[in-house]
Amino acid sequence: MHFDYARKITALIILLGLALLLNGCGAEIPGFPSRPSESEPESVYEIPEMKMAYFHPEAAEGNSEAKLDISCVNEGYVALRVDSDAGIKFQVLKDEDVYTYSVIQREDQIFPLQWGDGDYIFRVMKNVEDNKYYEIYRCETSVVLDNEFDPFLRPNQYADFYEGRACVELAREFAEESKSDTDFVGKVYKYVCKNITYDDDKAQMAVDGQLKGYVPDPDRTLEEKKGICFDYACLAASMLRSQGVPTKIIFGYVAPDDLYHAWNMFYTKEGGWVTVKFSAPEDEWSRIDLTFSANGADSKFIGDGSNYMDVYQF
Repeated sequence: MHFDYARKITALIILLGLALLLNGCGAEIPGFPSRPSESEPESVYEIPEMKMAYFHPEAAEGNSEAKLDISCVNEGYVALRVDSDAGIKFQVLKDEDVYTYSVIQREDQIFPLQWGDGDYIFRVMKNVEDNKYYEIYRCETSVVLDNEFDPFLRPNQYADFYEGRACVELAREFAEESKSDTDFVGKVYKYVCKNITYDDDKAQMAVDGQLKGYVPDPDRTLEEKKGICFDYACLAASMLRSQGVPTKIIFGYVAPDDLYHAWNMFYTKEGGWVTVKFSAPEDEWSRIDLTFSANGADSKFIGDGSNYMDVYQF
């Protein structure tokens, strides 16, 4: 996927560079349920089994350069293995929608079926020169998901988590201490706000075109304690998904300055919670913008959510 960093991120750097850390980020967030009184029963968040995604070589089809596994489309994903000396892109198409991914060589990669049920086309494209690609493998299939949330509960190219990763272990600690899914989301939110700062140097690298094809590593973000909006969103998604909270990674534009930006949305069936000025009504998706929240951005970039225009979701 192409990210127009050079055109959009300069304004974001200026904004975040001037901002202070969100006051009281480590304190109780307004809108979260307060601690139960002694008369109220103590509840515990029941952590679901972690949903994973794998490349199954025995089920994959393709050619010597690319093998595609569509055996788990009912679980919300496809898996690709590439071994080529040329650059490879992978396209997922449904109706009028097309997502194009840059592919990392010789690594099994997972791609979500974020549009849900329907007829999909998958294309593996090989670079011939400059920005010219031609199709080396193609397949079509009909998808019926077992669970509509599966694409947003499993790992993929951007939400890279599995048992034993630092982000998973930390998320489990928070989940085990939580009384509900919203309580757990709040703990993750507050941790990221307090511990991850905006990386101006990496942002400048993005402006200079040095991050083309960049894919965040959530454990590295935890270790380095800094990142750009892409890092924030991928870390949050990895932590929340690993403990059973459906979470989207969103790319789009934020008014009034049309900043190209990455953020999250999570889903919960419980009575909602509030982060900055976003609320999560029962049974609805709700936004979490950790970059702006953690760095105390002006409220004009947060608002009631109507100034966010979603373009891509993963």
